[in-house]
Amino acid sequence: MQSSTKDFILATVCLLIAMMTIQSGASFAKQLFPIVGPEGTTALRLGFSALLLCLVFKPWKHIPARGNRLAIVVYGLSLGGMNILFYYAIERIPLGIGVALEFTGPLAVALFSSRRKRDLFWVACAIAGILLLLPDMSGEESLDPVGVILALAAGACWAGYILFGKKTGMQSSGGATVALGMTVAAIVLVPYGGIMQASAFTWEVIPLGIGIAVLSSALPYTLEMVALRNMPSQGFSIMMSLEPAIASLAAFVILGELLTLWQWLAILLVIIASTGSSFSGESKK
Repeated sequence: MQSSTKDFILATVCLLIAMMTIQSGASFAKQLFPIVGPEGTTALRLGFSALLLCLVFKPWKHIPARGNRLAIVVYGLSLGGMNILFYYAIERIPLGIGVALEFTGPLAVALFSSRRKRDLFWVACAIAGILLLLPDMSGEESLDPVGVILALAAGACWAGYILFGKKTGMQSSGGATVALGMTVAAIVLVPYGGIMQASAFTWEVIPLGIGIAVLSSALPYTLEMVALRNMPSQGFSIMMSLEPAIASLAAFVILGELLTLWQWLAILLVIIASTGSSFSGESKK
C-alpha cells in the first residue's frame, strides 16, 4: 500500500474518531445539565480543556505580536460564545438539530466568500434545511423557538471563530492558537459558570468535567490536526459535513433522542449544502 494511501486512511480514521468523540462528549455533557446546568458544564469543559491544551502546546511560548492580540481575544470570545450558546440550545432542542443549525455559521462563511452563481444552489439547500427545522408552533412535536435562535447564535459565533482564527497571523502551530483561544474563553466563562452554579459543584462532577473536556476538545482537536496534515482540505471539509448526522446518531444511542423524518431531511439538506460548498471552495483555489 502506497504511503499516500496509508496517510489518507489514517486521516480518515482520525477524523471519524474525532467527530464521534466530540458529539459523544456533547451527549454526555447534556446529561450534566440537570446537575450543574449549561453554565457549569461549559465552565468544566472550557476550564479543563484550557488546562490540558496549555500543558500539551505551551502557548506561552507563542504569544502573538501586540497587533495580533485583539484578534486572539475575539477568537477566544467567539469560541466561548459558541460553546455556551450551543449548550443552552441543546438544553431545549435535540442535539443533532442543534448541530445542524450551528453548522450554518461555517456554511455562511464558505458561501458568502463565493462569487459563483452555481453556489446559490447550496444556499438554497441550507435555507430549505433551516426552514424545515423552524418551529411549528401549532404542532405537538414543535421545536423550542428559543433553542433554535440560540443554536443559530452559536453558529454566528462559529463563523467569528473561523474568521478571527484566520486573522491571528500567528506563525505558531494551530494547537498553540487553540490553546490561547481556549484560555481566553475559560477566563471569561469559568467564573460565570462558577457563580451561576456555585452550590452545584461537588467533587463528584470533576471527573465528569475532565471526561467531557477530553472527549469534546482535547482529543478531537488533536485528531483533527493529524487529519489535516494527512489529507486535502477539501476531503477534510467534506467529511466534517457529516457531523450533524453523527451528532444525531450519538444523541440517539446515548440520550435516546428520536428525530422525525422531516428533521432528518433537514439535516441531510444542511449536509448537502456543506459538502457542495466544500467542493466549490476547493475549485476556486
